[in-house]
Parts: sequence; structure tokens; C-alpha cells
Amino acid sequence: MNHTRLPRYACLLLSLLVACSNLRASAAESSSKPQTPNIVLILSDDVGYGDVGCYGATLVKTPNIDRLAKEGRKFTDAHSPASTCTPTRRALLTGRYSWRQEPGSTIAPGDAPLSIPPSTTTLPSLLKQAGYTTGAVGKWHLGLGGENGPDWNGEIKPGPLELGFDYAFFMPATGDRVPCVYIEDHRIVGLDPNDPIKVSYRGKIGNDPTGADHPEMLKLKPTQGHDATIVNGVSRIGFMTGGQKARWVDEDMADTYTKKALGFIERSHQKPFFLYLATHNIHVPRVPNSRYDDKTTLGKRGDSIVELDDIVGKVYAKLAELNVLDNTLLIFTSDNGGIIDDGYHDFVKSEHKCNGDLRGFKGSLFEGGHRLPFIARWPGKIPAGSEGHELITHVDFVATCAALTGVKIPDGMALDSINVLPALLGQKIEHPLRETFVAHNGGTKGPLAIRHGDWKLVQTGGKNRDGQPLLFNLTKDPAEATNLAKEKPEKVAELQDLLTREMAKGK
Repeated sequence: MNHTRLPRYACLLLSLLVACSNLRASAAESSSKPQTPNIVLILSDDVGYGDVGCYGATLVKTPNIDRLAKEGRKFTDAHSPASTCTPTRRALLTGRYSWRQEPGSTIAPGDAPLSIPPSTTTLPSLLKQAGYTTGAVGKWHLGLGGENGPDWNGEIKPGPLELGFDYAFFMPATGDRVPCVYIEDHRIVGLDPNDPIKVSYRGKIGNDPTGADHPEMLKLKPTQGHDATIVNGVSRIGFMTGGQKARWVDEDMADTYTKKALGFIERSHQKPFFLYLATHNIHVPRVPNSRYDDKTTLGKRGDSIVELDDIVGKVYAKLAELNVLDNTLLIFTSDNGGIIDDGYHDFVKSEHKCNGDLRGFKGSLFEGGHRLPFIARWPGKIPAGSEGHELITHVDFVATCAALTGVKIPDGMALDSINVLPALLGQKIEHPLRETFVAHNGGTKGPLAIRHGDWKLVQTGGKNRDGQPLLFNLTKDPAEATNLAKEKPEKVAELQDLLTREMAKGK
């Protein structure tokens, strides 16, 4: 043997050992790092617990939404923070119950100022810190502009971009409220400066016909209210004049939002991205594209669900086309429970139960107002075809996404948000991640409902809450058919005390 070659072999061996050690260290480091999947949150509007196939609907088909459940995890005890839209959206983006502060605690008019201070830590601002590109498409309804509201004919700010979104294409409020225009980033899309927009929620302005004065001009009749300015043959809440070229066509709305959402994914998919796709489907006025006419026997409300399901399918297909589907946490849910008659003749009476066997509807503190579909898909991380029975809420998005991406929530922010990532991933959980949930309808004075474990207390009465509370055991009685308040006064007192302590945590 040539002993002069031993040092060279020793060096090679040492190099191999160092390389292996580095690989192990690198692997250990990468395995300990938080995951950074793309995140697509599809927040549908007014879709109830019983409105989609995988939750029991039979009179309307939702194959694309059902596919998410087959390939992911369906939750049976998921809740919106409120049973109406504005306070739910505010709580979702901030991780803070909306009954803790007046702005954004009730359904906002179309000309309301921004209800979230730009200094607030939000879901998109946290994800930006983690390196995400962030986009919002669809319904906003959280107010715009400073304390005097938006300047419709100039730069409309602060708004989504001041709260952490890199891109935004949205309607200011809802489809049944003026102004009936789209905004992209800071300006109304297609606005003619020679035809400025004016909006009023206090009294009639301009010469535009209204539903109250000219019902013969309507293609969709209101059942109650909704009889102010007519746009595209539908009378709305509130008055507007001007902006004729910028006004939307309801039948094209879903296609417009889908196109903008897919465009954002196309532009952003080379690095982690977060898309908040807040569909207008199936909020009133329900005016789906004509290609969905008579797809169900449930009228325009049912046809709008089919259109919504197609939106989900197109997002799924785009993610697959770009080869990012399996590295995307894709979530489908709703902003509150379902309702049949919400102001227009756009439904058909039938055996369809929009909230399944749950009691109540949108705007109610009963389960039908806030328990809703929630499906999460992330192959390899979320077990396919699984069900989650843990209590989770939309207010938990902030803490959960912070845990997912390793970003720290600043002190004092996202007060009510809890990390429910283990439930999302289907991991074994020894103790409940969330034991208490406060349900909200609107305002800061209540009434409210509080959930703790199996039990739920519902306040009744007006602002002074002078009605007798209702008590239910949701494990035994999910339909809230039997009030146990008289039988269990000690449980009523316990939950009332717990609610008092929850309310005292912060304003």
C-alpha cells in the first residue's frame, strides 16, 4: 500500500462526512421551517350549511365544491363571526370580533368610510411579511376613504391596498347597494370624467328612475325595500347618478370576478401568493348569467349556486394548469348563513333547506345564521375525504396563517384569533383549540350568543337585552329545538358570566 495516498483518502472521507452532515442539518432546518403554500380563500356570500351537495343539498348540484371535500377536509362546526356580511369580513381580516368597536359592526351603507384603520395588522399584511403577493377580488363592503367616505371621482383611498393587499378589484359594497361600479386599486373602472358619480343614502339625487316610481322598468321585482335607483333593470338600496359607462351588468359579474382572480393567479404564481376571492354569488340580487338559466328548480337563487360552483371549478383548473394546485391551501366557505327571501323575487319556494336542519337564517343568532360550509384542501398535508368536528371560526384565519408561515402577530392585534392549524391539518388534538365562540349579528350592544363546549346561550331582546336568554345543548340538540334555560339556571349564569368576561377583554 502507498502510504503517501492516505491523507488524500482521509480528506475525501472528511469531505463526504461534512457534506452528509450539512445535508442532514439542511433537511432538519427545512423540516422545522413553517410551510409556505399558496393560499386561496373563496368566501362565498349567503351560502348556507345546506346549500351545497357535500353538506346535504339534493336539489342543486355542486360537483366542484364537493370535489374539494373529497380531496380535503370538510368541517361540521365552522362559524362566521357574525350572521351578516360587514362584521364577518372585518373580523376575518383583523382577527378581532366586530362587536368590539362601532365601525364595521353593522351592515355598512355603500358610501361608508373605511371601517378598518390602516394601522391595523390584517391577514394580508401579515402574509406580505411572509413574502406573499396578496390580492383581493370581489365584494368588499368594509367602507372606503377617510372619515367623510370615498371620493368616487378621484383616488379612492384608504382601501384594500392600505390594508395589505397588493392588488384589488372589487365592488364597494354589495350588489343591492349603490354605487353599482367596480373599483380597481384606487379608481372606478371605466369612469367618464365628464359624467361624475354622486351617491346618497339620505335622499334622492339626480333624475335616474327608481323602482318605487317606475316598477314597470324592472326585470327583477323587489319583495321588500330595494326600490331606489334602477341600474340594469334592478332597483337598489340608495341613490346614485352619473357614471353611466362604469355601471356593471349583473349577469356578467361572476365572469368578471373570475377573470380578474385567474389573472392575479397567473401573474403571481411564481412565488407564494394569497388570493381573497369574495364572490358575490349568491347574494341578492341573484342575476346569474343566462347560460345558467333553469339549471335548477330553485329559481335564480339555485341557478346562482350552480354559477358559484363553476367559479370554484375554474379556480381549481387554473391552479392545476399552472402546476401549483398541490402546493395551494384552497379554502371554500361563506360569510354567513343562508336566506331564501332577501328582498327580491329571485327564488322559488321548495323543499330545499338552505341551512339544512339548523334553526334560523342569515341575520340570526341561531346556528342557521352562522354555522356554514367550510372545506380545506391541501394534498399531502390535509387528509383527503376527512371530516373535522372541531369548533373553528373565520376570526381564526389571522392566527392560523401566522402559525402556518411563521410570522409573529404584534401585541394587541388579532385579539380574538386562535391558531386552529392542527384542526385544519387533521392532526390529533388532545384538548380543544377553541372552546368559546361569541356569535354576533350587528352593533356593539348585542344581543349576542356565546358558545362554550357543548353549550350555547342566546341573548334575546333589544339593545338592553331585556328578554329571557335561551340555552341549548348543541351536541344533543343541534337544531336548537329545546330551550333548557329554566332547567339549568346555573349553566345560564355561568355562560352569562363568561360572556361578560369575553366582552371585557378589549374594545
